[in-house]
Amino acid sequence: MDGKQETNMNPASHPGKAGPEELVPSRYAVRVGDIEVLVVSDGVLPLPTAMLAHNADPAVRAAWLDDMFLPPDAIDWALNVVLVRSGGQTILLDAGLGLDPNLNLPRAGQLIRRLESAGIDLGSVTDVVLTHMHMDHIGGLLVEGVKERLRPDLRIHVAAAEVKFWEAPDFSRVSMPPGFPDALRAAAKRFAEEYRSHLRLFDDEFEVAPGVVVHRTGGHTPGHSVIRVTSGGDRLMFAGDAVFAVGFEHPDWYNGFEHDPEEAARVRVRLLRELATTGEQLVATHLPFPSVGRVAIDGDHFRWVPAFWDY
Repeated sequence: MDGKQETNMNPASHPGKAGPEELVPSRYAVRVGDIEVLVVSDGVLPLPTAMLAHNADPAVRAAWLDDMFLPPDAIDWALNVVLVRSGGQTILLDAGLGLDPNLNLPRAGQLIRRLESAGIDLGSVTDVVLTHMHMDHIGGLLVEGVKERLRPDLRIHVAAAEVKFWEAPDFSRVSMPPGFPDALRAAAKRFAEEYRSHLRLFDDEFEVAPGVVVHRTGGHTPGHSVIRVTSGGDRLMFAGDAVFAVGFEHPDWYNGFEHDPEEAARVRVRLLRELATTGEQLVATHLPFPSVGRVAIDGDHFRWVPAFWDY
């Protein structure tokens, strides 16, 4: 089941044009029962390492980075998006960062061209499900020319609490680099204005397609949600920003983008316990690509068990 590429989203069936800018794979196919899942890399986002845990002792955080063979000051955060096909629907789970010229992030915002290289027509997407409305999850829909290529009846599913939050967002508890709060506000406002007629709001849970259910968790943002894909006894969760790489060993560390850090930590622990109990697969936005694996209990903490790549 893990990483099986027996699907018409198989990269081999839509070979992209290899070039010096694409020296590593940027998409990975998985089957969840009868449902096809494709994890697509939107690139990487360089951020200060303090963003991983602004409530942690700097020496302890530095030791963790050293143990992981990561640089001490800044690291590249993965940006993962998921495409799902179920019941005749093609569903995009989040939409990547897009291309904000004010942020100078040339290695991010790759989603649109990588979907194209995978043979995915934007016009075939029937639904978009947003884990939340941070710009690295909505920005791909704001790229110039993208909206015109989408279906006029495209449905964008997002928690009502999330839309409400961005009408007057509270940044008092975050710890972000300069410029990010303003960029996040601007992106969310523009998105709500441009796509208002496409929004389909839900309160706590909604079945988007057979076996594809979105659940609001809150925490990271008030409307943050996770998406479960279930078919034939197989399960996979796309956890958005509820789980970060450091969160397995240190689920109580606060991420700089969390608007309610304490609740985000509670949500993270609850989800990780659930995943460890069920054994289902996990994909998350900022786990290293392809971000497919499982969660195990490791004493008082958790352990990430990456899937063996399947070719």
